[in-house]
Amino acid sequence: MPAAHRPALSRARFATLALLTFVTLLTGCLPGPDPTGRVAPTAPAAASGAPKSERPAADAPAAPAEVAVPSVGITGSLMELGLNRDRTVQVPPAEEGMTAGWYTGGAVPGEIGAAVIIGHNDTRFGEAVFHDLKKIKEGADITVTDKTGKAVHFTVAATESVAKNAFPTEKVYGPTQERALRLITCDGDFDAQGHPVDNLIVYATAS
Repeated sequence: MPAAHRPALSRARFATLALLTFVTLLTGCLPGPDPTGRVAPTAPAAASGAPKSERPAADAPAAPAEVAVPSVGITGSLMELGLNRDRTVQVPPAEEGMTAGWYTGGAVPGEIGAAVIIGHNDTRFGEAVFHDLKKIKEGADITVTDKTGKAVHFTVAATESVAKNAFPTEKVYGPTQERALRLITCDGDFDAQGHPVDNLIVYATAS
């Protein structure tokens, strides 16, 4: 998986990028290339009628810096993830497996919309930040702390294990009036190339 990151996408374009026409989000949990999903944004916001953000740049929310799930012993810093040149969703590089990534095309955690955090389960270097995410239970607390030290708490509403070739794009990335959070990692059995065939998705809403 590529280590280089494109500049963070404008948060004001969330409504545009949230309606993805096709994606299979994978996290490349084992050595070697993993198939990646492509992201095809819909029409630009101005053409689609999506409202533009009225928030002045100076008042923009701070980017998230850390995610923690105390009930399963998860604490990890966050890097920013965007899209690769081929329109695939970036994932944290394997050598930074204990760092999760916030997808900048979605909402800022704690703001209205779907915020997405992606983390490895395992890499060739060993267990990674979301290795124990499969142990999470409904009702568990997830805390996301931003770069100013402000913490937002989320309560787990549901978990879902889905085949990577049937990723529920709209359910994960689609527009919502909730202050929603999704955590994503690999899950399930392995294919012939040694890659997990499923994704584990955790759905949570701000407490």
